Amino acid sequence: MCSRAVLGWRRLGGCPQARGAARRLGSSWPGGGRAVNLAELLQSSVGDEEPKPPRRLPEDSTVLLFPGQGSQFVGMGRGLLRYPNVRDMFQVAETVLGYDLLALCLEGPQAELDRTVHSQPAIFVASLAAVERLNHQQPDAIENCVAAAGFSVGEFAALVFAGALDYTEALHAVKVRAEAMQKASETVPSGMLSVIGQHKSNYNFACLEALEHCKSLGIHDPVCAVSNYLFPDCRVIAGHMQALEFLQENSKKYHFKRTKMLPVSGAFHTRLMEPAKEPLAEILKSVEIQKPFMCVYSNVDSKIYMHPKHIKRLLVKQLVLPVKWEQTMHAIYERKQGVKFPYTYEVGPGKQLGAILKNCNLKAWKLYKHIDVLED
Repeated sequence: MCSRAVLGWRRLGGCPQARGAARRLGSSWPGGGRAVNLAELLQSSVGDEEPKPPRRLPEDSTVLLFPGQGSQFVGMGRGLLRYPNVRDMFQVAETVLGYDLLALCLEGPQAELDRTVHSQPAIFVASLAAVERLNHQQPDAIENCVAAAGFSVGEFAALVFAGALDYTEALHAVKVRAEAMQKASETVPSGMLSVIGQHKSNYNFACLEALEHCKSLGIHDPVCAVSNYLFPDCRVIAGHMQALEFLQENSKKYHFKRTKMLPVSGAFHTRLMEPAKEPLAEILKSVEIQKPFMCVYSNVDSKIYMHPKHIKRLLVKQLVLPVKWEQTMHAIYERKQGVKFPYTYEVGPGKQLGAILKNCNLKAWKLYKHIDVLED
């Protein structure tokens, strides 16, 4: 398979469509090993006709999953620094972000890393650095990849990997997105609550009663809604903090088995993020987006991105609409009986997406592997 995505991580010979110098994460960096601008990172020049990858048997294919905010931890990235170009990726990040992201990832403090403005760029870079590790250890996993999906900010990393976005431009967009979401979060005390329910749990009814509770406290136009669909009987509910506290206090009434506040600073993927839409939409106007060279699934509708305008539109909508991750897992892994499953790699900090996959599709999970960002 010859594509921007593959050329981004592996030099493939005999590809007639490739020409000129590649902006990529390969072994030869312009300027003696350092990438410092948009023209030097994660881009390959291709011919007028898009290369069509050969059809692959499911058992010969791979899927990459990119984690989202909440998976960050101090020390992430330590196991990746010996792999080619990872330090260069962090150096580019320092230039784009204006602070030492690598030091923050390795040394913390955790409270600073957990801030939206820091955690989103950190997860984005660490996840793509994990791809570099995967390419070093199992290059065929990169070459044979047929699909990718990312959770929330992980979509940006998935689109970079798939050749749709330039690394530096995407990181700049993630920076703007994180800053806008941080600002929106600070406007209203809000958060996200992970809920393990049961078959008889009525999440929408619980949210409605939480809204009525907020109104009784004098809160004007409160927000409380499902913001993430994770796996059967597991949701994340986001909104005003008073609503989430109400749900925790009344969890037995709604047949919730367990509730847990997530380490995020706002009600992401609800209309409380409306103020973040304009800054992200504005920066995406200046970002060159190309059609992905593999299937990349959108959080908004669990369908495959079709073209650049589609990507821009849904990346903005994603801010205020729920992440349909459970539906995405079904879209990727549902198949006729007897058809084998692809190998799945979660690239980046944490193993949350693997745990979700196990609950969505046990057979697919049996071919799952986590590419760690720490030492083995």
